[in-house]
Amino acid sequence: MKVYNTLSRQKEEFVPLEAGKVKMYVCGPTVYNLIHIGNARPMMVFDTVRRYMEYKGFEVNFVSNFTDVDDKIIKKAVEEGISAQEVSQRYIEECKKDMAAMNVRPATTHPLATQEIGGMLEMISTLVDKGFAYAVEDGTVYFRTRKFKEYGKLSHKNLDDLQAGHRDIKVTGEDKEDSLDFVLWKPKKEGEPYWESPWCNGRPGWHIECSVMAKKYLGEEIDIHAGGEDLIFPHHENEIAQSEACNGKIFAKYWIHNGFLNIDNKKMSKSEGNFFTVREIGEKYDLQVLRFFMLSAHYRSPLNFSADLMEAAKNGLERILNAAQNLQHLQKNAVADMMTQEEAEIFAGSQAFVEKFERAMDDDFNTADAISAVFEFVKYCNTNVTEKGSRELLENLYQRLDGLCDVLGLILRKEEEILDEEIEKLIAERQAARKEKNFARADEIRDILLGKGIILEDTREGVKWKRA
Repeated sequence: MKVYNTLSRQKEEFVPLEAGKVKMYVCGPTVYNLIHIGNARPMMVFDTVRRYMEYKGFEVNFVSNFTDVDDKIIKKAVEEGISAQEVSQRYIEECKKDMAAMNVRPATTHPLATQEIGGMLEMISTLVDKGFAYAVEDGTVYFRTRKFKEYGKLSHKNLDDLQAGHRDIKVTGEDKEDSLDFVLWKPKKEGEPYWESPWCNGRPGWHIECSVMAKKYLGEEIDIHAGGEDLIFPHHENEIAQSEACNGKIFAKYWIHNGFLNIDNKKMSKSEGNFFTVREIGEKYDLQVLRFFMLSAHYRSPLNFSADLMEAAKNGLERILNAAQNLQHLQKNAVADMMTQEEAEIFAGSQAFVEKFERAMDDDFNTADAISAVFEFVKYCNTNVTEKGSRELLENLYQRLDGLCDVLGLILRKEEEILDEEIEKLIAERQAARKEKNFARADEIRDILLGKGIILEDTREGVKWKRA
């Protein structure tokens, strides 16, 4: 299995630190709003990497954090007149719902930055003791960037070039020893959440959070650190500097980054009016279509999102689902139980598509080519099965197709479509729950319906619903 390592800028044979086990850390979202489709790409990509690792027999310890203390969270809390914790908890729950709807498996551990402050204070203290960090008069603690001699090895940036003109990592603060030093701990501002520290009452810088959570849940050395390519610099570069300076060991063996997502060939932004949340896309499409679309390109390639491409993804996914449903239908009505010799040869022939799928995934998780192998397998099934096929052949072909699609996170078994009267009954129960102020049950019913592709809209005229 070859993996493209951002650190070396080349594909490398994947060899885990411990045989049969993979320690993997993926930077998660900052939770101040509903996640957007840009957040969704790394979630789906690295969920698929994890699934393939498990398919290959590895035991994967998969850690992905929630950044639940941040300027944007505090701003949202001030706007709504509630605590930062209430904001982050609300959007963590909403994020988990969207992840489930995208068939993204929960991480082995989803640590929260606010629950790991003790470890951050400990790491910062070690860096201060080793001379890699220093505190200034107001209690801000900075990392001495130049003291870490390998700084820039991930992003391949030169410190002198940065000093000359790049402002990527410059942080306000005239009391720094060097303009390139970055913040590990900063003093609180009025009304902000804070924690006590040896330097001041304040909160951690963003970079130190991931270093500490990776160390606690995976150890000082990990196999894979992943995230969007926008995190390479300065976030991941700074993680390497502080982790390796603190622990005296290589932090991560392989660094994997996904490419950017554009909307109609433009960068996604609210000002452009091309900003889409996962929830909004879910109102127009089954989120399996979004997943299929995301995996139809190589994860390192920039990806362009458009209505036309989503329609093409919808049609492509339907070809696979229709073939799966045909296999199930024929299986239910099969007359013969056991395969004939000729059918055994047909099934043996399908192994070629499994091998093609695995070759694609072994080549730096090339999901685009893996999907091509699935399409070829679908064509092979459609060509070789008839009403006369045995139950054993049809079941074996279906299980093989299901196994490959499961690696991609694509669900073949559609839930039975919910009937209109069942929907109306659940809506009535939800209305009754809301009258009784049982909001937990009301939300649960909404989520049950959403999971079955039913979208509710509360209007003055009452509750309206539609199928996604």
